[in-house]
Amino acid sequence: MAGRVSKGEAAASGGKQTPRRLSRELILETALAHIDESGVQSLSMRSLAQDLGVEAMSLYRYVQGKEDLLEGVVTRLMGDLMSNIDIELGEHWQGYLQTTAHEIRRIAIEHPRVFPLVATRHPAAPWLRPPLRSVEVVNAFLTALLGYGFTDQQAVDTYRSFTSFLLGQLLLESATRGAPTGPVDQPIEEGDSSTQKRGGGAAAEGTPPLDDAPEVFRLRDLLSEDRGDEEFEVSLEALLDRLDREITL
Repeated sequence: MAGRVSKGEAAASGGKQTPRRLSRELILETALAHIDESGVQSLSMRSLAQDLGVEAMSLYRYVQGKEDLLEGVVTRLMGDLMSNIDIELGEHWQGYLQTTAHEIRRIAIEHPRVFPLVATRHPAAPWLRPPLRSVEVVNAFLTALLGYGFTDQQAVDTYRSFTSFLLGQLLLESATRGAPTGPVDQPIEEGDSSTQKRGGGAAAEGTPPLDDAPEVFRLRDLLSEDRGDEEFEVSLEALLDRLDREITL
């Protein structure tokens, strides 16, 4: 698996691993591979350093600890998503939604133990309903729908309905593929992080602030409305209607 040293390789070299040339990208790649293989709960700065064949302290030059590490992993996946849904607006909006849904599902299938992180609340916009960790993706989604001629209300309603369905479906699918069903945001053992307190560490690299997501910021009032009861009833009615059509055929 990319970025990791197998147990067999370590044994063949007398249990010692050859130190890697560290970079933030390599650390995030290795953390992603670690989570894919063993889950979020097993990840610590010490276990990550062991995967890389380095001392845990050396990681703090590139990541500030738990939050920065996990944000970096999610940002890496969302960057992959963004590169694959950059579609010309000449395509019909339904095609855009289909492509987006399939690309997000691809991430959930390829990284089921990481995917729950994508669906957790982002600190830059905790009021987003439903939560989606990448404000950049939400902004791109809203911008695309507005480009298709959607009104503000239609764009927000579509975002809410689309992501509620998609995240619910894919979180269940991820669970069947090994994702934890409990909270994923457990503390990660940081080791000695005194270098963070002294300063000089790497700057945190999260998703863009709201200044870089103008549509999310502009539509904040609509996006933050709590309409869970209404959306549940509408979704339930749609399901019952579909079942009724299938049963009466």
